[in-house]
Amino acid sequence: MWDQDDIRAQFCHALSEMYKSEVPLYGDLIDVVWEADAKAVQNSQQSGAPQVIDPDDILPSRHRVERHGAIRLGTAHELATIRRMFAVMGMYPVGYYDLSLAGFPMHATAFRPKSQESLDKNPFRVFTTVLRMELLTEKTRELAKKALQHRNIFTPRLLALLDIAESQGMLTPELSSEFIANGLETFRWHSKATVTQDEYEQLKAEHPLIADVVSFPSSHVNHLTPRTIDIDLVQQLMLDHGMPAKERIEGPPKRVCPILLRQTSFKALEEVVYFKDKSDSYVKGSHTARFGEVEQRGYALTRKGRQLYDQILDKVNSKAAEKGLKGRDYEKLLEESFQEFPDSLPRLHDLGLAYFFYRLTPLGEQSSNQSTNNSQDLRSAVSVRELVAQGLVCYEPLTYEDFLPLSAGGIFNSNLGDVSNSRGLIMNADPDLDGFQRLLGACVADEFHLYEWEVHSAQILHNNEI
Repeated sequence: MWDQDDIRAQFCHALSEMYKSEVPLYGDLIDVVWEADAKAVQNSQQSGAPQVIDPDDILPSRHRVERHGAIRLGTAHELATIRRMFAVMGMYPVGYYDLSLAGFPMHATAFRPKSQESLDKNPFRVFTTVLRMELLTEKTRELAKKALQHRNIFTPRLLALLDIAESQGMLTPELSSEFIANGLETFRWHSKATVTQDEYEQLKAEHPLIADVVSFPSSHVNHLTPRTIDIDLVQQLMLDHGMPAKERIEGPPKRVCPILLRQTSFKALEEVVYFKDKSDSYVKGSHTARFGEVEQRGYALTRKGRQLYDQILDKVNSKAAEKGLKGRDYEKLLEESFQEFPDSLPRLHDLGLAYFFYRLTPLGEQSSNQSTNNSQDLRSAVSVRELVAQGLVCYEPLTYEDFLPLSAGGIFNSNLGDVSNSRGLIMNADPDLDGFQRLLGACVADEFHLYEWEVHSAQILHNNEI
């Protein structure tokens, strides 16, 4: 009657089709990603004869449908209701992101599936930010509160369907279709603003993101991000196709063993919007918010690995700020500094810098099938490392399923500008996980715990097998 993975997949597909109709360049971006993946796969095959290889025939099934969206909210009611809405699709708040580090008066979480099984079926994620009202100046705060209290981004039918899902623990196929149709309305673009042009300019002067959150009657999708296996090639192809690509790829530098997340985008569109005037008529204006992002996901790092990553990045950013390095000079410093981070699977594994799944090799399977009277009891082995050394077990890295706040900040700044009248107030703010969870009405999951649990679960399975 109700499969959360299925309804999530249906919703993701419907949202992608809606966004494609609203931002045609997004459809072009999907084509560029397919082209890049096909070339990358072909290059990896090292085939002598030129041929077009369909990446869908090679890559995991989740790859082609993988998307992450981004929305921006303004109130506790909006955040708590979005949480309820995503829960119907098997998506839960994972991770807390303090965006004041990047100069934004916002904090965030990512709604996504928790289990590897659900991620493999459809890894739809939505990076969800909410305004931190305490980081706005008093005048802007009052204007934002006034504008937000008069809007409702959820249809009455959607709210009724959430009550049904929560009380009955299910939705019929017919109600699921209604849920998807009404849920899309929360993310649909509206060109008519709910504020006057003067109010919009006041909000924008404080920070462009504030204007985007407060000025419209929905939490429109700001980007819907496909995944690629070669983001450097996508970046080049965007330029070759005349797309307005941003200047640099955010995240760690290109490596043999990719880690965490690398992102780029085409620059935000300037779209026609209409603002209210004093007579409640509409006057023509413009707004810049929506852009096309692409991501390449690498390996999930352990706490130890993430600590090393953050230490290197902090040194890079401090040195770049001190010397005023930008563009290619910053890229060169980043590449040189990250030579300190091991770049081979054995080193990442043996130093405990990344998370790995383990599985039996053919030799391990053969040993497990032999009579315990005639073979070593593998369950008595001292460590997984010994099993690996004996050729009984092999390992493969876990994919990083989450986000990087500074990379998100770099994408936002490239598209919306880095002009803010209250930057000092924002940059001096402390993280507020407790405040965010009060708005959310729930606790956020720790992403490290989820990765550790997946490894632990796989290890239990492995022990049972042998």
